[in-house]
Order: sequence, then structure tokens, then C-alpha cells
Amino acid sequence: MGEANSIEEMLAVMARLRDPETGCPWDLQQTFSSIAPYTIEEAFEVADAIAAGDHEGLRDELGDLLLQVIFHARMAEEQGLFNFDDVTRGLIDKMVRRHPHVFGDRQGASLAEIKDTWEATKASEQAQRGAPRESQLDGVPAGLPALQRAAKVQKKAARVGFDWPQAGPVLAQVRAELDELEAAMASGDQGAVADELGDVLFTVVNLSRHVHVEAEQALRGATHKFERRFRMMEALAGERDTGLATLDAEALEALWRAAKQKEE
Repeated sequence: MGEANSIEEMLAVMARLRDPETGCPWDLQQTFSSIAPYTIEEAFEVADAIAAGDHEGLRDELGDLLLQVIFHARMAEEQGLFNFDDVTRGLIDKMVRRHPHVFGDRQGASLAEIKDTWEATKASEQAQRGAPRESQLDGVPAGLPALQRAAKVQKKAARVGFDWPQAGPVLAQVRAELDELEAAMASGDQGAVADELGDVLFTVVNLSRHVHVEAEQALRGATHKFERRFRMMEALAGERDTGLATLDAEALEALWRAAKQKEE
């Protein structure tokens, strides 16, 4: 591939993979829709590497995510829609346009002004594409993880003042939603239980915003902690030549406490 830079080499590799005569059968079968789940999965793997502090893994996962961009751009080029250069050129133009405080005449703007400019520019771009904003909540992808999407919807509502002023009232609302969930559970109405549980989760996400914690990351951390302790329980049970499935609730609780103590 000569002296081409790494991006040009990767574009050439993808072109070979998609060659109708000599390419990879699996790659040739793919479409935008079939590749989309892999794109989402790779983004999560990037987040996992960051959370783990795995810098070497992050390098690899960023490469895998870039591959997804190149794959989509190649399929678009084959259909005469756009190519990789169009993607990067559009990105450059967008970043310059949305940062007048860096590239334009708005130097010295405050953080609040920068955010307002960003949102106003996005709205203008949507209008130019024939998709004017009909609601303050427009623009939040439906495919986001539920906790992340809830936070984005809440942030958009907060921009027009529809928000609690501080964390205290939100915590009180969490307690109120838990009371409503308990009442729904007592009623035996499964639909009401699902509805009230959703309200609890939505309000907890709101609380996370007010205490400046990302709900998605907090839950990932809690799940990771549970996994770590559960595996330790399995190891402790193995040392006693037994399995967790053979133990009663009291013995499992004792192992859980032992795992926590050992971790601490």
C-alpha cells in the first residue's frame, strides 16, 4: 500500500474487504442496519476501557470504533451517498461553526454563553436540513441507553427552567415515588408496578444530575462491584468444596458479608 498514511491504508483495507469479486463474504453481506448494533457495542467497549483505566485497551477499542465509521462511510460511497472525506470535512466544518469562541470573534465567552451558542447552532443546522425543532426535547436519540436518555431529556427540560433547584427536593421525590411503588405492589396491578418503578428510576436519574454523578456510570460501577463480590463468594465457596447453589439463604448472606469484608 506504499507510503499512504494510516487512514488511507485503512480506507484501502476496507475497500478490499468490500470488493465484490475478491472481498470478504461476511463484510460484503453487511448493510447500515446490520452494522449498527456493532457500532453501538464498540462505543460501549470504549466506555468500559475508560472506566477500567485500561489505556492499551482504550487504544484498541477506539480503533474498533473508527472501523465502524469507515465501514459505514464505505457502504455509503458504494451507493453514491457520501464518502469518508465528506464525513471528516463535515465534522471539521461543524466544529469550527460551533466554536466561534475559538475560531471566530466570540473569544472570551463564558461557559454559559458557549453552551447557548452550541445549542443555537445545532437548532439552526436542523432547520437548514428541513428539520426545524418542534420541541425543546427534540434531538435526543431514541436508541440511547435508558438512563442516559433520561438524563439528556431532563437536561433539555432544565434549560427552560423546568427542574428542581437543588438535590434536597429531588431526594424527597425519590422517597415519594418509592411510596407510590409500594402502594402499586400492594395492589397487585402489574401495569401500575411497572409504571411506578419507571418513575422511581427516572427520579433517581434526576437526583444523579443534581449530585453531579452520571447515572449510567454509577450503575455500571455498582454492577461491577456486585460481580466482583459475587465471584469472590464463588471462590470462598470453592475453598470449602461447595457451590453456591447448594447453600441456603443464611449461608449465602454469610458468604456475601465475608466477600465484602475481604474486599475492604
